[in-house]
Amino acid sequence: MLSFKEKVLNVVKNIPKGKTMTYKELVKMAKSSKASRAVGSIMAKNFDPTIPCHRVLKSDGSLGNYNRGGTKK
Repeated sequence: MLSFKEKVLNVVKNIPKGKTMTYKELVKMAKSSKASRAVGSIMAKNFDPTIPCHRVLKSDGSLGNYNRGGTKK
């Protein structure tokens, strides 16, 4: 059985190039609809370059402050 973190990272890893997903959509896909902050924390601590965390956006469409650049990039 996958942990919540593993579920989240698997969903993000499978976001196609050129596509995005909001944190809210991501928690629904990971089957935990009230865990948006937890997802944000997972994204902030993810340093695996194969996980495209820049494809996960805030509900308003803006970039979150993910660990590999966030709004700075």
